Amino acid sequence: MKMQKPPVVWIQPTAPPKPVEGAPCNGCGLCCLAEPCPLGVLVSGRRQGACAALRWDADGQRYLCGLVADPASVTGWRRPWALRATAALARRWIAAGVGCDAQLQAQPAAPPDI
Repeated sequence: MKMQKPPVVWIQPTAPPKPVEGAPCNGCGLCCLAEPCPLGVLVSGRRQGACAALRWDADGQRYLCGLVADPASVTGWRRPWALRATAALARRWIAAGVGCDAQLQAQPAAPPDI
């Protein structure tokens, strides 16, 4: 049986380190860079790779879910009720406020073979 290589994701250098499982989310972005949540699958059109809704917050130096923070920028919708519903659904699907559930570990990238 062939071992799968772990995915390589590129993280903003100033992003916070991944919290331990169960600790509050700090916006490290590792989970959403690795694969989208169910709602992110619909937005991204893919099951692997970075979620298209993931946004870098330069002021806060952390990643945010665009479907929670600014659903209009992700969906293009303008109806307030639809934006509120989308943000609420996104908060539920990413378990906002529950704690980190990503069973991932970040490691520095190895230098490329030349």
